[in-house]
Amino acid sequence: MGPRPGLAGLRQRWHSSHALLSLPIALIVVITVVDIRSPTNIHLGPALVIAPALTLSFAGPRLTGLVGALAVMGQFLIAVLHGGLTTANHIVQLVTLAVLSALTVVYGAFRERRRAQLAQVRSVAEAAQHVLLWPLPERIGPLRVACLYLAAEDEAQIGGDLYAATRTDASVRVLIGDVRGKGLSAIGEAALLLGAFREAAHRQPSLPELAASLEQSVTRYLADFEPPEEAGERFATALLVEIPDTDPMTRMTSCGHPPPLLLSPGHVVTVPSLHPAPPMGTDGWEPADYTLDVFSFEPGDTLLLYTDGVIEARDAQKRFYPLAERVAQWTQTSPETLLHHVRRDLLAHAGGRLDDDAALIALQRAPVAHRGHRQGRILHADGFRHRPGERTDG
Repeated sequence: MGPRPGLAGLRQRWHSSHALLSLPIALIVVITVVDIRSPTNIHLGPALVIAPALTLSFAGPRLTGLVGALAVMGQFLIAVLHGGLTTANHIVQLVTLAVLSALTVVYGAFRERRRAQLAQVRSVAEAAQHVLLWPLPERIGPLRVACLYLAAEDEAQIGGDLYAATRTDASVRVLIGDVRGKGLSAIGEAALLLGAFREAAHRQPSLPELAASLEQSVTRYLADFEPPEEAGERFATALLVEIPDTDPMTRMTSCGHPPPLLLSPGHVVTVPSLHPAPPMGTDGWEPADYTLDVFSFEPGDTLLLYTDGVIEARDAQKRFYPLAERVAQWTQTSPETLLHHVRRDLLAHAGGRLDDDAALIALQRAPVAHRGHRQGRILHADGFRHRPGERTDG
């Protein structure tokens, strides 16, 4: 079953190229016939060079060479039947057409070689990017997971935004972050932060200690590699979330990152952070300086993490993308469907192209069958509460 789409695609491209081939061949026939039937002082033969040039726009050098040979044959036939093969005008036209056709074929060969090199480089780049930003599994512990990455740079699949998730003894730890800058220039810092998280997430017992460990890694990296002219200007925001397997009380530590959204059927709540720490790479904080916020993430709910490239996307009128308002209509969908809707809606809002990298993670705790009615939800952030039926602005 796997090879069939590829073969179908090749067959379709083959039929498409050969259908287009009829146009330059028709031009050769028409120009040759019209030139032969025209008065001797009218010469349309030089227009035959259009045929190989047109063929090169959709075919390779071999097919272009074939069309070029047909064009030269057409010019030869014109010379024989329209003034004589030995006339200086026809000899010049034949030689010129043959040379231009040959140059077109040579250019086509160089273009094909360049395309092959570009395809190889792109393949290596895509493999490297996949190694850096591992795709998250569809399920981690009790969570259904979906992730989305939209890179602002052309030909890039990732940039300065990052995410990762890992299992600990009885919980799932998730990181989402945003390195200052976008595209390939920010990949170094993103790689460092991802590698540090994957290692430290299993060694640090609490999120504040994990945040402090990541801060130390970022600070050391910047001390070694930050250009002097950018001193103090390179940093990364990050949000760390720890989701226990059985306890709905979920922990969160923010380092200057946008707060997540908590979706329950018919409701969207912004999970606030009491005292978010500054972005990583700016102050070198200790574990005691980080705040641990706690909120209820119950079965059937979806936690949506995102970077500022999502909420700062602007439309033609320079209006920001209203993420909380838009996702309110998709609160009862699966994580995959939710991100599918967000992607389509976000790109439509931004006119099909984002100015900054954007990443989202949707985490849905598996629902528990036959559970009782929930009386309310408490988010431990200065008494911030939300109850079913209460309207929130997100």
